[in-house]
Amino acid sequence: MKNIRFNKALPIIIFLLTFFGCTTLEEEILDESLTGTGQAEVVSGSIAPVYGLLRQVWLHTNNFGLQEVASDEAILPYRGGTDWYDGGKFIAVHQHLMTPSNGLVSDTWTSITLCLSRAVVAEERLKAEVEKGNTAATDALNEMIAMNAYLNMLALDNWGLIFKKERSDQLSEILRGQEAIDYLEERLLSVVDLMNNNNGPGRFNKDAVSALLARLYLNAAVYRDPYGTPTFTQEDMNKVIQYTSSIISGAHSLSPEYFALFNDNNHANTELIFALDQRGVLQNEHQRWAYWSISGDQVPRPEFPNTRGTDATAATPDFIQTWADAYGSVEQAEADARFYQKNTIIPDGLKDLTGITPANDANHYYCVDAKSFEIDRGFVRGVIWGPRKDAGGNILTCADGKVRIYPVINKRTSGANLRYVDHTLQVDFTAPGSLHNTGYRFSKYQFSRTGIDCCSYSGVDLVLIRLGEIYLMRAEAKLKNGDNAGALADVNTLRASRIARPTQTPPALSTIDLDILYREAGFELYWEGLRRTYQIRFGKYEGNWTDKNDSDVHKRLFPIPQKAMDGASSEPGFLVQNAGY
Repeated sequence: MKNIRFNKALPIIIFLLTFFGCTTLEEEILDESLTGTGQAEVVSGSIAPVYGLLRQVWLHTNNFGLQEVASDEAILPYRGGTDWYDGGKFIAVHQHLMTPSNGLVSDTWTSITLCLSRAVVAEERLKAEVEKGNTAATDALNEMIAMNAYLNMLALDNWGLIFKKERSDQLSEILRGQEAIDYLEERLLSVVDLMNNNNGPGRFNKDAVSALLARLYLNAAVYRDPYGTPTFTQEDMNKVIQYTSSIISGAHSLSPEYFALFNDNNHANTELIFALDQRGVLQNEHQRWAYWSISGDQVPRPEFPNTRGTDATAATPDFIQTWADAYGSVEQAEADARFYQKNTIIPDGLKDLTGITPANDANHYYCVDAKSFEIDRGFVRGVIWGPRKDAGGNILTCADGKVRIYPVINKRTSGANLRYVDHTLQVDFTAPGSLHNTGYRFSKYQFSRTGIDCCSYSGVDLVLIRLGEIYLMRAEAKLKNGDNAGALADVNTLRASRIARPTQTPPALSTIDLDILYREAGFELYWEGLRRTYQIRFGKYEGNWTDKNDSDVHKRLFPIPQKAMDGASSEPGFLVQNAGY
């Protein structure tokens, strides 16, 4: 199967051609098929480019990074004054000082609108097939209608607008507020009862569409008035409860091991509802969510010596403090299985590093089979351990061929005075706080053992909707409707489900309120690109956190990229810049 052809040099021209309807755009579709066999037939050949490009939407340097860095969850400093400055786009987004020229915002806009344009084309082609009597196209058409709504929901969440466009020769109609909600609701309701759950999590099915409806109703108050204090209606909350309950009563189940949700072969995990399928079907799988935060000196897959992290994002001290506040004197790694999973088991005789330095530690190692080495998961803190290379870049091995595991040397920041990678709590935009080792690191996703070279490819599906979030959405709706007991029961069901490591199963909560629920959502859903939306909905987005003190409510929405504004100038009044920019 040939790869889908992506042209990375497609700026606003693509947006103009495919959304403004100025002309038609015929994309060149190669041998694309979800089955990967033969000349692409119309159904798989229509939907494969859309699902394939959705992975581009959720790149670490597109929508995923935008959501994470804009929130209180993650920070990305100018590492050591050498790495990850990128024109200051990550720093500006974190501080809520972004402008219409911000690259992170504009790249996300481009990826979402381009994927949306492909969904429009796919819907148009499939509708024509259905009208010709091709019954095999019916289910795929419903998927593309759902995909159109999903991508528009991302646009609504980011910029407060959607693009109403159902044919490629139409000029898009920009909708905001209640009009946008009504359109998305209409489209999702038009397919939800026509769909089944025969599709796995890699494609839209009935439960995934029900989850989108629940998200829409839960956020409707914010979407109606993005700069005001949201008023959550009982009618909206009842609909959230209706659609989440339909999912909870179905075939999905909560995963006993929290981190199994983000491991190889997670495609079969029954908690997943919708995910980016990374089983090699489209051959553009990636592992950015795994390696983006990890130390650049770590070798997570010693059977592939060139694999490493990138020393980018880290957890803010403020976000880590929410865990400390919840568990008090109890170490959070012991209190909650979601915070940490110990995989790198260091022998007792090697744990004490007193007097041990990179200058004298040649024999301070233990041996493991290369394919058995696993880095720790959750929040990685303190001195890390991993494989070491010789001067020629070869992994050092033991006499029996196993890999030597040492304290990892910080070669990126140490300079001549080598020391170990020690992930400190404090990370910020100062020079000391920006060194390559600073900040606890997100290690939620497994470095794939089924991907062909680890970092470019991965066998781990990227989770977009799962049952854990559904329980939290229902709990929130119940709480806002005054059903505290029902909300508490849902949250405690979720907490009690993580039983694979019983001593770390989080204990039941005795009380619930909106602040506790917000905190719990952070514990359950971190590093899944959802924190910003929760912060806005819970009224936390104007708060202060590490190196961020902007309280302007207009920053709840991102600026429409300047290149889009310029491109739309031939259609007066078509695009109106968001307030505050």
